[in-house]
Amino acid sequence: MRKIILGLAVTLDGYIEGPNGEFDWCFTDHDYGLNEFFTRIDTIFIGRKSYEMAQQYAGSNNGVLVPGMPVMTEYVFSNTLTSVKKDAILISGDSIAEVRKIKEQPGKDIWLYGGASLTDALMKEGLVDELWMSVHPILLGSGKPLFRTNDSRTKLTLLESKTYETGLVSLRYGIGEGFGKG
Repeated sequence: MRKIILGLAVTLDGYIEGPNGEFDWCFTDHDYGLNEFFTRIDTIFIGRKSYEMAQQYAGSNNGVLVPGMPVMTEYVFSNTLTSVKKDAILISGDSIAEVRKIKEQPGKDIWLYGGASLTDALMKEGLVDELWMSVHPILLGSGKPLFRTNDSRTKLTLLESKTYETGLVSLRYGIGEGFGKG
């Protein structure tokens, strides 16, 4: 079965965006493991707000969302959008059932790119298999937190860590079945 990997940049104090939606604090001066990550995935999951932000960003960067990102199947999760770009697939309605079906399909792993609501829903359903966090050495003080309040604990197993000269720390954790969820 394919894995869903939540892969995000996060500040040391746990934010994925600044208070005004900014991500100008993200390091872009090195690869930071992205090219290796891209060999593992062929699909991307993205929520509506993140999709709209990504389209705006790519539009002002010659259509490039992430440098070096290969072509992949893109699923946009939204109950309000009625259409998405030509080569993306819109998922509305029972997104959890759709995610389960997609995970069962043959292919490489899946990148959960973003969307706090989508991430929260998939985490609560136990559908996220790995967390890959690029922890940036900055304290924003406020903004959009990576995780919402949850009523349960999720144990993680460290799979890999790497520290870069810039102070960025890449952490990869396993969660769920076989990784001690509970």
